[in-house]
Amino acid sequence: MTTKLTNEVELKAHLASGKSVSRFSSDANLSLANLRRANLSRANLSLADLSGADLSGADLSGADLSGTVLSGAKLSGANLSLANLWR
Repeated sequence: MTTKLTNEVELKAHLASGKSVSRFSSDANLSLANLRRANLSRANLSLADLSGADLSGADLSGADLSGTVLSGAKLSGANLSLANLWR
């Protein structure tokens, strides 16, 4: 069964428990979230709202970011290798 996360609080609790992130609900609101250095590799973040989020140093390798709102997001030092950025 896939865990569907919808907000920053759920995401941080999920990551703190050592679990990987697999799927967000299609309307996940992570705008302005502090996700510095978060391990989001291979996460399905499609259609999530990450506007203004701090993703500095985050590992987004292989993540699905299709349709994700990234306006104003801080991506300095983020690993986006093999990430899907198609709209």
